[in-house]
Amino acid sequence: MKRKWKKIMVWSGCIALCMLLVAGGYVWHLYSSVEKVAAQIYEEAAKPIYVSKDPGVKQRIVPVQFKNREPFNVLILGVDERKNDRGRSDTMIVLSVNPAKNSMVMFNIPRDTRTIIAGRAAEDKINHAYAFGGIEMSIHTVEQFLDYPIDHYMKVNMEGFARLIDLIGGVEVDNPLSFTINGHQFKRGGLSLNGSDALLYSRMRYDDPKGDMGRNDRQREILQQIMRSSMSLSNITRVQDLLKEVGDSIKTSISFDDMKTFIAEYRPAVNRVETVEIQGKGQTINGIWYYIVGEKERGRIHRLLKNHLEAN
Repeated sequence: MKRKWKKIMVWSGCIALCMLLVAGGYVWHLYSSVEKVAAQIYEEAAKPIYVSKDPGVKQRIVPVQFKNREPFNVLILGVDERKNDRGRSDTMIVLSVNPAKNSMVMFNIPRDTRTIIAGRAAEDKINHAYAFGGIEMSIHTVEQFLDYPIDHYMKVNMEGFARLIDLIGGVEVDNPLSFTINGHQFKRGGLSLNGSDALLYSRMRYDDPKGDMGRNDRQREILQQIMRSSMSLSNITRVQDLLKEVGDSIKTSISFDDMKTFIAEYRPAVNRVETVEIQGKGQTINGIWYYIVGEKERGRIHRLLKNHLEAN
């Protein structure tokens, strides 16, 4: 009997060891997959650190260090890219993250905002910077507009954005008004949206009394849900599909090591988000409609960033 129990214990131990090895192999496979995709989407940001005209802004000597839990700004660009056409940045969102405060500030820069395009010495719509000079010109133009450095960027293909939402199981939104776009009706109130519906929902602006501002509100709401869902363990069964979609749809200057640090150290900030709206007015100049943001308003946004990032 004793010998029988000894055999059972040995076999149980072997089975448990095999299960651990299989599980460990799967975890390593996922880790290896993540690392490969991170390398695929990573693009080194070849740009000098922006020096603000405000002497009160703490000057960066070296790029932001995630391992030291330093605060940072990231520019998110949603682009419509077509074959043989770079396209324009349909969406421009700035995220300001401060782990010391466990907080994040998020705001859209309206795409029709009239400003000087970096390197062109001429005013134009801010979203044209991407068409003229890609990521680099977009970052420089936003830095000049805000008079504050952008530390990292993330470029998202809008069609991939829709597929990504499908893979995380859709998003829940609270729609403030009923509207129809491309024959699809969105009723007022709580809605569950798949990827294609979320893309339509985030793009509507002509039937919204707030115009682009209402569109920006919807985009920020969806982005917050994507960030929270993507960091949720409930999506672990779709990890590999998510990785493939991310690899096809996103480019970023954030390295694999910094991604790991962000998930481990910055996660609480994702749950405390303050949304801000850039105020301005519409104006037609030489037959073209622009969104005009005055110096006073630009100063307000600059101070908001400064206070959020540099005050603990």
